[in-house]
Amino acid sequence: MTHWSRIVLSRGASVVCFAAVLAAGLSISARPALVNEDSREPQSIVIGFVGGFIAHDNPVHSEVQLAARLRAEYPTGVYVETFESYREKKAHQTILKLLDRNYDGNLTMEEKHEARIIIYGHSWGGSESIALARALAKDGIPVLLTIQVDSVSKRGINDTTIPGNVAEAANFYQPHGLIHGDHDIRAADPAHTRIIGNFLFDYKASSLKCSQYPWYDRIFVKAHTQIECDPTIWTRVEDLIRLQLPPTK
Repeated sequence: MTHWSRIVLSRGASVVCFAAVLAAGLSISARPALVNEDSREPQSIVIGFVGGFIAHDNPVHSEVQLAARLRAEYPTGVYVETFESYREKKAHQTILKLLDRNYDGNLTMEEKHEARIIIYGHSWGGSESIALARALAKDGIPVLLTIQVDSVSKRGINDTTIPGNVAEAANFYQPHGLIHGDHDIRAADPAHTRIIGNFLFDYKASSLKCSQYPWYDRIFVKAHTQIECDPTIWTRVEDLIRLQLPPTK
């Protein structure tokens, strides 16, 4: 993950402001520009979070590459967007606008229950994914799936307990290095949430080079970077997401 030298130095008080979970109501302003105007069918919403201080559209990162593939294959009916690891509030508002199908600025029970939301993220982005799911729970909005890849909890955020509005959740992690993911996620309400699995990957003997990533990531947080650039991981993430999406035409 890029800029981790900055992240390690700032894991104290400077990151507290990024961990706030949205507590506002359902007041909704202008609509996102990427809504499919021609369809009144409920669309699927896929939200990805990159880690650290990575730009949301940095094409080196697997989270962004996955979003680009999904956009290409689902030009209509699926909204896909990636956000920085501190943009949970922005992602939350985007979802509320997308769900407001009658554009009246408030969500009906029908609009909430029709939600088909998938959230994924790496590192701090994994933590932000659960923060977003928890904010949606306060709104009474269900989430189909959350996927965390080497999720690193941000101060004030519990990213190991999956809220009860999430139907399914998966966790991919590795245990080595200065920065590594949570090894065990659990359901707050097992009657409503199925934990697909906590999947361990070990990169101690891996030959993955991640050559497009900065040298300091490849040295100081090597395994954490390898799980992000490992195509095997992201193929599995993509497969889980596609199971929740409509068939491609």
